[in-house]
Order: sequence, then structure tokens, then C-alpha cells
Amino acid sequence: MNPSTLRQFWSLVDATQAATLMALDDTKLVEQLIEQLKKQCSLNSSQTDMISAYIRSRIPLVRDLAQTRQLGYA
Repeated sequence: MNPSTLRQFWSLVDATQAATLMALDDTKLVEQLIEQLKKQCSLNSSQTDMISAYIRSRIPLVRDLAQTRQLGYA
């Protein structure tokens, strides 16, 4: 995965409402973030699989960031 895609992903997480990130189950969260990322950059199936695995491994961090925003610490 290239650095540009990673930057776009984390920018997307930052731009997504915290309540949305917290409300979705893990599967739906990954699906939504992938779909939003696909709108910003073209991903082939290999890249999609790679970013999906990356997102799944970072779900706790994504939720921690969202919770921090909901509590008003960020």
C-alpha cells in the first residue's frame, strides 16, 4: 500500500462523523470506509484486499479516535 493511499484513508477517517464510525459493526465499518476510499482513488482488487486487511487491523484505533472526537478531546 502506498503512502498516498494511507494518507487518504486517515483523512477519510478524520472526515467521517465520529458517531458513524462508532455505530457501525466491524464489517460494515470496513465496507463503508472502502467504498468511500474508492470514490477518492481507484483501487484494484489486490489493493482493495490489502486496504481491507489494514482497516481490519486498525479498527480499535479508528474507534478510539472516534470516541475521542465524540468526547470533545480532539
